[in-house]
Amino acid sequence: MELARVALTAAFALALATAADAASKIEPIVSPGGLKAWLVREPAVPMVAMEYAFRGGADADPVDKPGVANMVAALLDEGAGELSARVFQERLEERAIQMTFSAGRDQFRGSLLTLDDNLDQATEMLRLALTAPRFDAEPVERIRSQVVAGLRRATTSPTDIANQRWWAEAFPDHPYGRPDSGTLTSVPQVTIDDLRAYVRQVLARGTLTIAIVGDIDAERAGRLIDRVFGELPAKAALPTIPPATMQGLGKRVLIDLDVPQTVIDFGGPGLARHDPDFFTAYVVNHILGAGTHTSRLYREVRQVRGLAYSMRTSLIWLEHAAVMVGGTATRGDRAKETLTVIEQEIKRLAEDGPTQDELDEAKSYLRGAYAIAFDTSSKIAGQLVQIQLDNLGIDYPERRGAMIDAVTLADAKRVAESLLDKGLLVTVVGRMQGFNKTN
Repeated sequence: MELARVALTAAFALALATAADAASKIEPIVSPGGLKAWLVREPAVPMVAMEYAFRGGADADPVDKPGVANMVAALLDEGAGELSARVFQERLEERAIQMTFSAGRDQFRGSLLTLDDNLDQATEMLRLALTAPRFDAEPVERIRSQVVAGLRRATTSPTDIANQRWWAEAFPDHPYGRPDSGTLTSVPQVTIDDLRAYVRQVLARGTLTIAIVGDIDAERAGRLIDRVFGELPAKAALPTIPPATMQGLGKRVLIDLDVPQTVIDFGGPGLARHDPDFFTAYVVNHILGAGTHTSRLYREVRQVRGLAYSMRTSLIWLEHAAVMVGGTATRGDRAKETLTVIEQEIKRLAEDGPTQDELDEAKSYLRGAYAIAFDTSSKIAGQLVQIQLDNLGIDYPERRGAMIDAVTLADAKRVAESLLDKGLLVTVVGRMQGFNKTN
């Protein structure tokens, strides 16, 4: 056991050094057209990875048509400019160009990964996808059919039902309460004009965040981003999104569904990314449920009682709200017991706080594990985009370890109480043995 601990510590130290080395190479650049980006030069790897994000994701969907952003993300590489969907996809495949798009709650994101030899072709294809998407009828209907099929499957999935209902109860009458992929009512109503309007209104230079990693210098990187993004509108036309206060604390939503396992989702308010206590909450959450095998919930729910295979909690910070969420799945006849254990452990941590050993182990893990986020060019680029979105500063990867080290036991006990004593919103989907309207 001691040998394994030493080996793990050494591996973390090496990985952390790798992350710090990558962080030390971050170079802020400004293109000839005035676009800003962060660059990490990696001449030893003959590839270029670019990650980028526009403000405005699913929260920019029309109120009556959730799912537009999700459909746009699925369609941008289905033909652009003079290239049909088939030709566009064939050219990506021929040149081994990886291009992805996704719509989250607050941002519309994209990525590009290509060999350096194919960078010019990849750049041009991405430019076309962002500035001249075709939205031809055939691919639109094909993607619509795929989305609708997924939504139909979700109506019988306890995991999807629990998750969607939790967010709907937590943020009623707010974009965060709407399903990102849309609904069986809204998706069939999305028109090609809706897709084009979303692109015009959301994909704009003024809300763009970019990171590039690879065998490329600042001059060439500047030309690249001007070529890809330079033709986009200067300003976005985003809807005004109000701040969101989580609702439903203390509420249990029970949904009877005849499935093999009952799914339990739970959560409460979290902390904003710039809250002075965020890192303390991050450590506390690791101790509670994010530490997998070392967390209290994993130990008590799985190891001690064998109630579930997995058990995890997370802090989620959005532009207009922050939450702590968790979930698990168990047999229907043991769901009530599982929820009782979860609530008891959260209450115990809120009242007593963590032990010094728990705090030390969590801090050690969180310092070292961060390096895993820097083990590929694409991951590094993704991290740099997120750091910029969170406005943490270019030296954040170097400062992060000291910020974790600064968390004291007194801090952890204080934040555990304030974070975990507000009650939970719970959704339970599956067989309802042991539950009734009063419990």
